[in-house]
Parts: sequence; structure tokens; C-alpha cells
Amino acid sequence: MILLSSSHLTKKALAASLKQRMSSVPLNKITVKQLVDDCGLNRQTFYYHFQDIYELLGWIYQTEAVDAIAGERSYRTWTQGFLKIFKYIEDNRDFCLNTLNSLARSHLDAYLYSVTNNLVMGVVQEVSAGMQVDAEDQRFLANFYTLAFTGLVIGWMRDGMRERPEAMIEKLSELVEGHFEQALQRYEHKAKRSPVSQK
Repeated sequence: MILLSSSHLTKKALAASLKQRMSSVPLNKITVKQLVDDCGLNRQTFYYHFQDIYELLGWIYQTEAVDAIAGERSYRTWTQGFLKIFKYIEDNRDFCLNTLNSLARSHLDAYLYSVTNNLVMGVVQEVSAGMQVDAEDQRFLANFYTLAFTGLVIGWMRDGMRERPEAMIEKLSELVEGHFEQALQRYEHKAKRSPVSQK
């Protein structure tokens, strides 16, 4: 049994209040006073934990979504990691769409980039193990797939999330099957040809 600190419980309460309000109210119309009133807290307690509502928003994405997917960074499990991203957005539809359509859009972008880049980088590092691939090339490849995937997710959200997450993952899996290996092999050939590649 995990005992949560009172600080963590306070953050969770504020997070629950924000998510509840974001189900029907635009983010920029929500105030700190409303959140603390919901939780029976005072404003000082809020500012002890968070600088502003945007920081609370970022904390929600980090604790609810990013940390939950941390274990899916392998070639065998990356599709499960991506499915969890889709499912989180689907399960928290109003919250995520409200973020997407607000000034806090950067928090959603940061969440998607962080969680996706961690997944993809884990796959790239696993597939390139034993290969002579420059770290910069690995990062470039991971960044490319990260931006492609985050764009796919944002497009799916803007389209009303009509397609099932499982169908999206199936298409994505078919699209990238073998591409990681092929790209890394080309980078390895480039590194072997270049006399300045050994750093």
C-alpha cells in the first residue's frame, strides 16, 4: 500500500478540480479562486504548489500520462506505448481538446513531444545497439518520427477523434515496420564512409 503525502493529495485535488471545470469551461475562464474553493483550500496553498494554472496543467500531463508510459520504450512494446497515448486523450477528451484550443496548447504539444520522443528514442537505441551510428543521427531520426507522430495525433484530435485508436496504431505499425532498421543501417554506412565520424 502506497501512502500519499498530503502535498501530493493536495495537488491531486487541484488537478481533479481543474479537469472537472475544463469539461465545460474554456481554460482561460478558470481562476485559481475557483479551484481552491472547490477543494476547500486557500490561494496561498495553491501558490505553494504551483506558480499558476498552466503549471498545474503541465503537472497533470506529466503525472497522468508521461510517467504512465515510461515502461514502453522498447521495439517490442512501442505500439502499446502509442496506444496508451491515444487512449489517454480519448479518455480525457474534454480536458485535452480544451487544452488544444487554448493558450495552453504548448503544454499539450510538450506532453506529446516528451512522451513520444522517449518512446521513439528507446526504440532507436535498442535497434542501433551494436551498430556504428552517430548519436546525432539517432536523435535526428527520433525527432523526425516524434514530429510525424505528434502531428498525426493533433490531426486526429482536430478531426473529432473519429477513428479508433487501435486502427490508428495498426496503420502506424504497418507504415514504420522495418523503417527504423533501414534508416539506421544507412546512417551506419554513412558513418563508416566518413573518416571524421569517429568522435
